[in-house]
Amino acid sequence: MADRPPGDFGRRLREARERRGVSLRQIAYATKIGIGALEALERNDFSRLPGGIFSRAFIRSYANEVGLDPDRTLQDFIAQFPHDSVAVGHPKSIQSEDHQAIESDRRSATTLVRLVLLSIPIAGAILYFTTVGRRGASSAAETTPAPTATTLVNDPARALSPVEGPALSRVEGPVVAPASVTTSPSDRLTVALSAIGECWVSVTVDGEKKVDRLLKPGEQLVMDVHRELLLTAGDASAITITLNGAGARPLGRPGQAVTVRLNSANFKDYLANQ
Repeated sequence: MADRPPGDFGRRLREARERRGVSLRQIAYATKIGIGALEALERNDFSRLPGGIFSRAFIRSYANEVGLDPDRTLQDFIAQFPHDSVAVGHPKSIQSEDHQAIESDRRSATTLVRLVLLSIPIAGAILYFTTVGRRGASSAAETTPAPTATTLVNDPARALSPVEGPALSRVEGPVVAPASVTTSPSDRLTVALSAIGECWVSVTVDGEKKVDRLLKPGEQLVMDVHRELLLTAGDASAITITLNGAGARPLGRPGQAVTVRLNSANFKDYLANQ
């Protein structure tokens, strides 16, 4: 299988479709794969296809519609394009994903250290003013003279018992609430997907595969993302997205297969009002 010329794979798929008398539009309707992706498959233009398991699912679906054996066709594809069957359509490598995860962890650690350093002088200032206030109150109590009893000597009949001065209460220092430590803003990103048409969707959240199936119209998915979400859609116009509750712009043209990466650092680039 590997000895066949590079253009042979897509040509064999097209010839099988023509022999069966099936149009690309009919295959697109049956498989929910965009016509643009099917045309790219027949041209061996794998740069327009999503990668890995997703592109293999395209090939199996196409083969089934044109009467070819799906397993045999997939084996031919892997043998002829071993690299493209795994990595095609992905804009970044696994090393890039690891680098982004490390950068995210580094930013979180830096934020925590800054908050700790900021809280130290605040706590020190509160402790200083609390101590000074208490010392001032104690000094004022010690210097205030005690009230003396007064007797009217010139008029014994009006002699009074010692005049009691106002009762003195102990003056305490000002009551200050303990310093609160400000928590760092969450890096979490909430992504909501809504299908407005049938669409094949693959979603990987923080390195874990969450979805790899056909979504029906009206079906919704909500996912919390701490590092990164990798989304691949077979038809960009069949999916709408909200990011932290804000509407995102369309991912692409009708029938276009797309792959996007979303995280807390870049999601604002995808918002509709940007």
